[in-house]
Amino acid sequence: MTTILIMTFTGIGLIGVLGFAGRRKPAADLSEWAVGGRNFGAVSMWFLQAGEVFTTFTFLGMAGLAFSGGVAALYALPYVPIGYMVLFFLAKRLWSLGKERGYLTQGDYLEDRYDSKLLGTVAAVLGVVFVLPYLQLQITGLGLIVQLVTGNSSSGTLSMIIGSVLVVAFVLWAGLHGVAMTSYFKDVIMLIVLGVLLVAIPSHFAGGVSAMFHRIDKLHPEMLTIHAGPADQVWFTTSMLVSAIGVGLMCLPHAWPAVMSARDPKVLRRNYTWMPLYELCLLMPIIVGFAAILVLKPGSSANGILLTLSKQVLPAWATGLVVIAAIATAMVPAAGILIGISSLVARNIARVQGERTQFWINHGTVVAACGLSLLLAIFRPDLLANLLLLTYSGTVQLAPAIALGFLTRRPVGKVPILAGLFVGELAVIWLTFWNKDLAGNVNVGLIGLAANLIVLTLAVPAERLLARRTTPASDKQVAMTA
Repeated sequence: MTTILIMTFTGIGLIGVLGFAGRRKPAADLSEWAVGGRNFGAVSMWFLQAGEVFTTFTFLGMAGLAFSGGVAALYALPYVPIGYMVLFFLAKRLWSLGKERGYLTQGDYLEDRYDSKLLGTVAAVLGVVFVLPYLQLQITGLGLIVQLVTGNSSSGTLSMIIGSVLVVAFVLWAGLHGVAMTSYFKDVIMLIVLGVLLVAIPSHFAGGVSAMFHRIDKLHPEMLTIHAGPADQVWFTTSMLVSAIGVGLMCLPHAWPAVMSARDPKVLRRNYTWMPLYELCLLMPIIVGFAAILVLKPGSSANGILLTLSKQVLPAWATGLVVIAAIATAMVPAAGILIGISSLVARNIARVQGERTQFWINHGTVVAACGLSLLLAIFRPDLLANLLLLTYSGTVQLAPAIALGFLTRRPVGKVPILAGLFVGELAVIWLTFWNKDLAGNVNVGLIGLAANLIVLTLAVPAERLLARRTTPASDKQVAMTA
């Protein structure tokens, strides 16, 4: 246990040091800090974008989802590749607009494409509200990882504090370059650890992966089919669709800085060609989760099964490496989320004059957002838990606005976009918190998106009709004469 604890805090410190080492030069402005001066090559982009996908949930949560839901966990496998296929075609247009118009955030894009500061601010507020719980999840996951392997809650709390302080420090010091540097380490150690676990755990408990699935087929055949229940075929299909739309149309605001940092659109398209194959790595923790079906009792805590099985199979020093990899999947995505949140606040919510003032507000937001998430993770870990349900279903309501913004000629105005967004978010919140049974197993994000599109479609002709009626007679005469 002492070996694991020493390695744990050594790993947290190492990630912090790597983050500090990522700084190339002092950031002259927010653009240099948030998007790395738009000069990242293929390797840095690869690890940045992979860093957004492989988080605490995908490293630990996917194993738990497979343990409790069986093959229903595979819903997470196709949606990112589908989203990347969409982005392969959209990336050039998105990058070119960002370079030409100076976008740093999702709010910048929406504000410019619809000539509406209100829309930019609304999108930014929604982004902060729906992604802040995702930040807390990373910090809570960090503490849970340490607590599970040490059996000591105070060690978990201490790890959250140290990890959060180091993340804030290297994000302020190095910006996106620091996130990129830690992403290299995170993905390499994560792949090594998952590769070892993929072989070691099924071999130890079932004689190999093939033998493991044969035993599950005999003892728990229901886990190999998507059967009736909370994770049935309707849930599987609609959740995959909502998530694919969210990825493909860049609905999560913290995905924007990485894309805007690319040196040219070729870098992005090259990544989107090969990254779908990289997503197959998600199968590794899922297979570990299937092994747990044969080992652990039904109803066991799903969150810690990967670490639980690791402790049973591996020596202490190897378990320590697993813990370091798991910690990296918490700290690195947390750093990326902080850059996304703080940039939204500085650019699209605070709206101050002067680059330097904007820069200080950005840095203050980094400290405030991480500090708030840390306090809630320690004292009220359940407070933002419900909002986490809205991270994808809430942010996907921005999909129509983002998609239509790609068009050269603006087909709709800001009023229909805002009306559809309002109704979509209202539907999602209502079905999530007040009328949970009405949607059944359909992902509420898809229902909200349908309502969003209906209102948007109806509001477009209404806006045009109102505009014609309110156009002064003199303007109509001028138009006719022209």
